[in-house]
Amino acid sequence: MAQTLVDKLWNAHRIADLGEGLDLLHIDRTFLHERTGSVALEGLRSTGRKPARPESVFCTFDHIVSTDPNRGANSARTPGGDVFITATRALAEEMGIRLFDVLDPDQGIVHVIAPELGLALPGLSIVCPDSHTGTLGGLGAMAWGIGSTDAEHAIATGTLRVKKPAQMRITVTGQLSTGVTAKDLALHVIGKLGASGAKRSYVEWAGEAVRSLSVEARLTLCNLGVEFGAFSSIIAPDESVVHYIKDRRHAPQGDAWDTAQAAWADLHTDTDATFDYEHVLDAADVRPTVTWGTSPEHAVPVGGVVPDGPADAMEYMGVTAETALSDYPLDGAFIGSCTNARLSDLQAAADVVRGHKVADGVKAIIVPGSMAVRREAEEVGLDKVFTQAGFDWQVSGCAFCFYAGG
Repeated sequence: MAQTLVDKLWNAHRIADLGEGLDLLHIDRTFLHERTGSVALEGLRSTGRKPARPESVFCTFDHIVSTDPNRGANSARTPGGDVFITATRALAEEMGIRLFDVLDPDQGIVHVIAPELGLALPGLSIVCPDSHTGTLGGLGAMAWGIGSTDAEHAIATGTLRVKKPAQMRITVTGQLSTGVTAKDLALHVIGKLGASGAKRSYVEWAGEAVRSLSVEARLTLCNLGVEFGAFSSIIAPDESVVHYIKDRRHAPQGDAWDTAQAAWADLHTDTDATFDYEHVLDAADVRPTVTWGTSPEHAVPVGGVVPDGPADAMEYMGVTAETALSDYPLDGAFIGSCTNARLSDLQAAADVVRGHKVADGVKAIIVPGSMAVRREAEEVGLDKVFTQAGFDWQVSGCAFCFYAGG
């Protein structure tokens, strides 16, 4: 029987049918951060439970941690947020799990360091108490966001009870135009189908335009599944993914690498497989896109005009229908987050910024997605491009995406 990629991964991880549409799935890896991970770890400690496989659990500091270059070991953006940091550190040590501490050279946003270090791999089932965990679907992993209680269960048992979602395939034909990015594609789709357009389905991105994306761009595309109302997102792995993963620190080595490659070769949707929902889009229709309102579905092409949208959104944002977006001044610019803070993102931004200055009255900040990205950017001089233009060059964390005060 023909299967989708999600069918194959779901069946490979199914331990038991629990009835009423629920399956018990094996969880390969669980990732945590200090904001919600601390809650899960405290729940384990308070009930006397331990991780079933400590080596499969990883924790970082990203949501609340300060991104000030002079931060200390307990520096937080949120007033009183240092408690989350100190508690998570103590609990991670007690539970024997790998912690990427505030001053660790490998510290970074969870969905940035997981691919960067080779901890996220095609075919793995991965969960994290964070809504953007679907990012890792860009590698062909079955990854989705959960709550702290489910994280506690996954850590203690290595399993989760999950209802299999409906499935949607979005096929993007042709090629994206020069200067059009994966984020533009995601916002175009959300603007066209709505912020709930994915119908809580598992979304597979396919087509020539998707296959032509770099791996980091695929991570961005899958990252925005939550803004689309998806359960999660995934892209079938190919040679680009294999090349991206090879020789990363925690990637399979030797004979294990050969075995992994052979297994990954079958991670694709069969030709005759069917989906609950199908959409086909032409990449030529996608233009550089920006949102004007209070929802990701309030998306229009750059250079466009504000539509006659919901009154509450227009009032909140202080915009008027049929006015050009270029009529509205910018107050701040933030480049970062798990969506667009990898080296390729910073290189693209530097190409625009180089030789220019931040306008008077604009606060502009760059926050690399990991300390490794920051070092790599500095090695090629990107930090100087940004600072000479008037940007603040900060250290890794979620920063203004999660915000968390400060």
